[in-house]
Amino acid sequence: MPQFSNATIVKTANVYFNGNVTSRTVILDGGSKVTLGIMLPGTYEFGTESPETMEILSGNLDVMLPGETEWLKVQGPSTFHVPGHSKFKLEVHSVTDYCCSYV
Repeated sequence: MPQFSNATIVKTANVYFNGNVTSRTVILDGGSKVTLGIMLPGTYEFGTESPETMEILSGNLDVMLPGETEWLKVQGPSTFHVPGHSKFKLEVHSVTDYCCSYV
């Protein structure tokens, strides 16, 4: 879906890795939450509390998902899923626009 309707946007940014990864939280009608953000080239590791769906809108990166031994190449637009209570690594090769949904 290219847009969200009936949503509330939290003004304060989520800033990670000295500003190389930023996002804004969007609370959807019904209370579910997504974040919309940008990642600059670099290597990052994130932890999850709940399962996440990462929708890469544009950009080029590799992801090492939990339990895997090989990097998954991702070219936007594309989607991958991350289990809850886990960590995953990203090698971002170009400016990447993303939407993260929390399941």
